[in-house]
Amino acid sequence: MSDCALIDSLKRYVGQTVTIFTTSGGISGSGFTGVLASVCDCSIKLITDLGAAPTCPLGSSCGGRVGFNRNCNCRNSYNGNWVGSVTEIPICKIAGFTHNAI
Repeated sequence: MSDCALIDSLKRYVGQTVTIFTTSGGISGSGFTGVLASVCDCSIKLITDLGAAPTCPLGSSCGGRVGFNRNCNCRNSYNGNWVGSVTEIPICKIAGFTHNAI
């Protein structure tokens, strides 16, 4: 399959859960599963771990401040690893992908 055909095929599944298999070895060769966030000519982005929803809306234990608050014990901080993760994979390293039949 040419890169153009692969890119066209991938674009049909943006917003859906897919598994991308790469030409790399080790654990990364087992595939990356996530929501396909974007596809361009060079790479794709997968949301592989969703972050938690904000737990400090206005009027909460954060004292109503918008933005950073050093006194906030919120779960959506970098220290608690609640921000999620994104995996970027070069198109040239994709061996194949799976998706739901729709």
